[in-house]
Amino acid sequence: MTKRVSIGSWITLGHFSIVEIMASAGFDWLCIDMEHTVIDYFEAQQLIATIQSKGLIPYVRVGENNTRIIKRVLDAGAEGIIVPFVNSSKDAEKAVESAKYPPQGKRGVNSLSRAQGYGFNFEEYAQTVNIKTKVIAQIEHIDAINNLEQILTVKGIDGTIVGPYDLSGSMGKPGRYNEPDVMDALKRYEDISVRLNKPMGFHVIKPDYQLLIEKIEQGYSFLAFSWDTYFLGVKCREEMQKIKDIKNCKEYE
Repeated sequence: MTKRVSIGSWITLGHFSIVEIMASAGFDWLCIDMEHTVIDYFEAQQLIATIQSKGLIPYVRVGENNTRIIKRVLDAGAEGIIVPFVNSSKDAEKAVESAKYPPQGKRGVNSLSRAQGYGFNFEEYAQTVNIKTKVIAQIEHIDAINNLEQILTVKGIDGTIVGPYDLSGSMGKPGRYNEPDVMDALKRYEDISVRLNKPMGFHVIKPDYQLLIEKIEQGYSFLAFSWDTYFLGVKCREEMQKIKDIKNCKEYE
């Protein structure tokens, strides 16, 4: 089965204008990062609403595999969650249970929050939430690679995204992706995902479309393409370097 390629990016700045700018660029989804930023729940809800207003899917990367955190961001309106450090089938089951209403999960059935139309759309929401809510497991530890087959067979896990930085760190080789055992771990991730016909995810760090194309050609279909501050920082540095190079030419002295 051919998997549809879905391209998104990370939101790390808690201002709706950033989301509006990014959302107009043509992404399929944007993910609000609440693991490595200071974005709080109030800001997250505003960002979720802005993403939805632009017709994109709002994901939230939660700070941990925590039922209370997952419940709050979903009640705020998130349509999917990215859960860090899913290292076992038990971790995967907990993430799914936290995200799904009974009988599939154990999420508290709230009818008053934004996701449920503040109580006015609860019936409609309750009928579709378990189908529409996406659960993406981050594979970022060697334990997760060793348990990947069991993780991928947990019902309700819609996909995974591999985290090379933390994966290499868990092997005592942070950032050393060319080490044979790190490369082997990434290859195992790909092989098992393909064999089980599960979508693979990857975060392409540099805002270079050619790197994204390479991952698509390798079979990755859930792709995070850089992030807000890196897009901004790279462009600033590139253009300022051009100016400095011109100023350093003798004809401009």
